[in-house]
Amino acid sequence: MTTIAGQAPRLAVSEANEPIRMGFGRGLLRAGERDERIVALCADLVDSTQMGLFAKRFADRFFEVGVAEQNLVTVASGMAAAGRIPFTSSYAAFSPGRNWEQIKTTAALNDRPVKIVGSHAGLNVGPDGATHQMLEDLALMRVIPNMVVVAPADSVEAEKATLALAADPRPGYLRLARDATPVFTAPDDLFELGRARVLRQGRDITLVGTGTMTWHLLQAADELAEAGVDAEVLHFATLKPFDDQTLAASAAKTGLVVTAEEAQIIGGLGGAVAESLSEHLPTRLLRLGVHDRFGESGKPQEVLEHFGLTGPQLVEPILAAHRSRS
Repeated sequence: MTTIAGQAPRLAVSEANEPIRMGFGRGLLRAGERDERIVALCADLVDSTQMGLFAKRFADRFFEVGVAEQNLVTVASGMAAAGRIPFTSSYAAFSPGRNWEQIKTTAALNDRPVKIVGSHAGLNVGPDGATHQMLEDLALMRVIPNMVVVAPADSVEAEKATLALAADPRPGYLRLARDATPVFTAPDDLFELGRARVLRQGRDITLVGTGTMTWHLLQAADELAEAGVDAEVLHFATLKPFDDQTLAASAAKTGLVVTAEEAQIIGGLGGAVAESLSEHLPTRLLRLGVHDRFGESGKPQEVLEHFGLTGPQLVEPILAAHRSRS
């Protein structure tokens, strides 16, 4: 496994809100400085996906393929076969949304170190609506053999995740959000592919988050504490490979697990947790997220509220699950 530590000064949550994709941009630049094999390919979305820093610094290693997502991945796979480490970026609705077959057959089947960066994922896209709110990407990418799947919690973790993927020999998928979200992980926190983090210790219930939703679970845990419920919060930045051990250890202690994700619960984090618990430690499970429906148009906060996925809104169903087992 690859472990990465950050270098920037610590940021307080109250002082920092930044798009996760900006951390990717910084991470890609640092990866390019460390390894000349790193190349970047984009589908006409350089500024939106934050590949601009790399493109300006390493113009000879940046390739604009235009609005052609299938070509984006197949060219990258060819470069990987020639010894390069390619990062490809587009909106997640288009990559992997439009080119899943090319990702599977040209990158994963050949076990090439192509890194698929799906930006503007989840409900976070807001006004762009259901066509651009990619909610199925976690399920799509988890099912591909050889594929590493990562959904960082904030921009600081996204930078470290990018560096970790650059150093990892496997194909990988990096999920990024569009809108600014709280920065709550520390630059000196270790990041390890395939390893979950216990962000808050608890004994009554296990809250499992990935990506942007981990922050909302931490908020919910604060309110649960006021109601006398001691919640443990786990953050799964890596959905594949999955950290069965950390999940099982927490579930054995609390006896109740709740997942929250800005994605379809079918096949996403909720699916991964259900699979893991059923095989290793059958435990009561509540899955919170998008339940077999498409997104809606609105401001990011409005859309999250519409789906009941803000921190305060998560408290009621979590409390109901906790009380129902008494």
